[in-house]
Amino acid sequence: MTKLLEQAFTKVSSLPDELQDTIAQNLIQEVEWESQWEETLSTNQESVDDMALKALQEFKEGKTDMLGFDEL
Repeated sequence: MTKLLEQAFTKVSSLPDELQDTIAQNLIQEVEWESQWEETLSTNQESVDDMALKALQEFKEGKTDMLGFDEL
């Protein structure tokens, strides 16, 4: 375990049990999501590559619009 993660656990351990459980659930969900994302990328790399190439081609052909985060 890294020192930073140890520091985080130390700080969280001083919080009320209910809040500790909420933080723990959030952390577990994040780890599971990250694991699923890594699996998706590794098993579908060809389709990810194809989508990236298609997006790049559409950009080069002027078929895309530049948007800011508030316009998505």
